[in-house]
Amino acid sequence: MVQAIATTKPAQDAGATALRLGALFRYMFVFDRGAQLRAMEESGLTLTQCKALFVLAGPTEREPCPGKELAEQVGLSMAAISRAVDGLVEAGYATRVEDSEDRRVRRIAITEAGEQVVGRIVSARLEGLREFTDGLSGAERRKLDAALELLLRRPELAAIYEEVREMGER
Repeated sequence: MVQAIATTKPAQDAGATALRLGALFRYMFVFDRGAQLRAMEESGLTLTQCKALFVLAGPTEREPCPGKELAEQVGLSMAAISRAVDGLVEAGYATRVEDSEDRRVRRIAITEAGEQVVGRIVSARLEGLREFTDGLSGAERRKLDAALELLLRRPELAAIYEEVREMGER
């Protein structure tokens, strides 16, 4: 039998916080019965292509990204990212153009169709999160909102929040 762990004060170290967060993420991963994964599968994209598309989708300005930079952000070799981008370009989800200043560099950008795929995947996740938060008590939701509000003051999270908020309003 699994016992709930009551916590009334913040974690004493980052490791304990990471464990709690990991448990929540694991629960959330299966809570929506795989809706986000199903949306990814329905897109016809590989996991690597999905990762690349999410990087291309923002939250920063959507200037075409050099292939090398995209490979670094996704954590892949140039050969692997090139194969992934080939599929994205073929599907119409990304474009690849020669850099105007250095012909050896290829710049990759997301297309409107790619943005729509990202939007469908994010929407599937948001629906699961809505169901989860609907099941929280008022006190649980208030505490979660307070913690999220504090975290969303971080610029890198605030930018992503704004992007996801806009997707949720569509």
